[in-house]
Amino acid sequence: MTRLRLMGTHEIRVRLGGISRQRVYELTMRRNFPEPVAELAQGKVWLAEDVDRWIAEHRRELTDSEGDS
Repeated sequence: MTRLRLMGTHEIRVRLGGISRQRVYELTMRRNFPEPVAELAQGKVWLAEDVDRWIAEHRRELTDSEGDS
């Protein structure tokens, strides 16, 4: 049985070093951010592998723009 690893906004915040909830919202609303796989009462959830891949591809621009937020 294959287990899905899912991430909500809290896990994304932790993965990105404790950024603000507002910053997570801004990032997840980008057109190039992965589509959530579900929307639960507590919010959207994404496949962890999709989020990890996106972070790896965009890490430099995230670091560069941190001062702009």
